Amino acid sequence: MPEIYTLGQTPITSHAFSADRSQLVASLNSNDAQIFTRQGTEWISTVTLSEHDKLITSIDWAPNSNRIVTCSQDRNAYVWQEQPDPETGKIVWKPTLVLLRINRAATYVKWSPKEDKFAVASGARAIAICSFDPENNWWVSKLLKKPIRSTVLSVDWHPNNVLLAAGSADMKARVFSAYIKEVDDRPAPTVWGSKLPFNTICGEYASPAGGWVHTVGFSPSGDVLAFASHDSSINIVYPNGPVIHNIRMPTLPLVSLIWTSEDAIIAAGHDCRPLVFSGTESGWQEAGTLDDPTAPKSPESRSGFGSSSSVGRLKAGAFATFRDADTRGQGSASPTTDTKVLTIHQNTITNVRPYAYSGANVTKVSTSGVDGMLVVWDVNAVTALTGRLGGTHLR
Repeated sequence: MPEIYTLGQTPITSHAFSADRSQLVASLNSNDAQIFTRQGTEWISTVTLSEHDKLITSIDWAPNSNRIVTCSQDRNAYVWQEQPDPETGKIVWKPTLVLLRINRAATYVKWSPKEDKFAVASGARAIAICSFDPENNWWVSKLLKKPIRSTVLSVDWHPNNVLLAAGSADMKARVFSAYIKEVDDRPAPTVWGSKLPFNTICGEYASPAGGWVHTVGFSPSGDVLAFASHDSSINIVYPNGPVIHNIRMPTLPLVSLIWTSEDAIIAAGHDCRPLVFSGTESGWQEAGTLDDPTAPKSPESRSGFGSSSSVGRLKAGAFATFRDADTRGQGSASPTTDTKVLTIHQNTITNVRPYAYSGANVTKVSTSGVDGMLVVWDVNAVTALTGRLGGTHLR
């Protein structure tokens, strides 16, 4: 059974775990990030990271250096690290300034594998590649710009610490070189190329039906790229071929994905459930979902609201119907019909993260959503696609 937690009554815009999974950092649709500590079967908020003055859009927690990076609509990013307070001597989280040099909102942030750099996507048609400047004790950035034509929505690092995948609202997924001479060793040749000066375009792939590219991800080897876009498709790119497998789905678009092994991907988004895709260079397909729609869910009903009279039930049920039609596109012939969806998440899943590993493979993943819930799923608990998920659409 999945582990289900409610962190709040507001959307979780982003979440990330500490290396030992005893702590969790999340932004609950606010300017602050909260660090939760696990106590028994609950997550208790213990620390608030306050520095941003607009909504935090993305968070990442570096497992080895134990540093948290946050970015926000205020066009800033901060690197948070535990340090002793000079007055009290207690260990507290302190922010370090990041010079992003962007004039639009920061949208997504990701640590590099070696944790000596991080990438910040933005609405400024640019990606800031940030590295530490010890002389001034801040993080400085170099900008990847060309040929980006719109807001960058997501990024992911190649295992070699140099290549960076990015998905943007100009309907393209791209692979860039983020090589910084002062930081990186010269990388070995890969399937994406061998000459890799900063801002080299190593690959550019269009969304098949012209949708925003919401999410990108390299396979564990770095030899394959996956991206999902707003046209309800997921695409797997083998650059050596070159071969591109496109899976068109009858469901709502995906907004986040991770690879669990070299031949499996878990992705989720507006359809409220994590989907599993599997395949090889010869072909890919939908393999199932981690959420069993036939399993018993919470008995909480969204209609009635405890009204004692039939008039009260009718009014409350009508309100629930209207609200769900507005927020989730659900309608109902009867205003008193229960409109709770048959998934654990009751609204869009915003983040999919690896949670547990067995060797190089991911065995558990975590998801957070607009419903304020955090769910930890067993990757092996895949159920067949049912209901409106339909069958496999492989092209």
